[in-house]
Amino acid sequence: MDDNALTALRLSLQVASTATLLVLIPGVMLAYLLARFEFRGKSLVSALVGLPLVLPPTAVGYLLLEAFSMQGMLGREALGFDLDVLLTWKAAVLASAVMSVPLVVRTARVTFEGVDPRLEMMARTLGHGRLATFARYTLPLASKGLLAAAILGFTRAIGEFGATVTIAGNIPGRTQTLASAIFSAQQVGNDREAYFLLAVSLSVGLSAILVSEHLARRRPLRASLPSPGAA
Repeated sequence: MDDNALTALRLSLQVASTATLLVLIPGVMLAYLLARFEFRGKSLVSALVGLPLVLPPTAVGYLLLEAFSMQGMLGREALGFDLDVLLTWKAAVLASAVMSVPLVVRTARVTFEGVDPRLEMMARTLGHGRLATFARYTLPLASKGLLAAAILGFTRAIGEFGATVTIAGNIPGRTQTLASAIFSAQQVGNDREAYFLLAVSLSVGLSAILVSEHLARRRPLRASLPSPGAA
């Protein structure tokens, strides 16, 4: 395998890791909000979160391209300076992050909905604030499901192609990721490289699904609430 393929693989891992870290905290917070609270516009927020899941990836990439273009809402003319996103690794991270949001939020939301809210209410009655209850009881109870959300988000990010190639391009050594490297190798007839990268993609995807399935089959955790005196 040549250096371009290795570089594409390394860049994909870096992009997917960064995108997952970028999405995870706000995605978990949003998932908790959707799982525990009722508010006006909740259905719209939920629909917008899931939109990248049903739109063609190239359409998502085009929307991002328009937003960060010179005349876009996040472009030089609107902000007064250039964010220097287009055709860079940052664009690949952005596209991967946007495409992984639905999987992260939906998986985390289902996880939070599986945590008995009565346990949180008991913690609140024992004197814990909302933030302390979330950190000390809700997060530990949901930890395996949140790990599954992170794994699925990472896998979606590492396999992203359509949105990434639209906003970041397919520049070897700069923005060429695993998916675009497979496409390029297939286009030039380099079957050996294409098969190797395809095998890597299949291995990563299968491993992620197996781990997620294992976490989904876990027995529910039980919380141990402190006594009123310990609160």
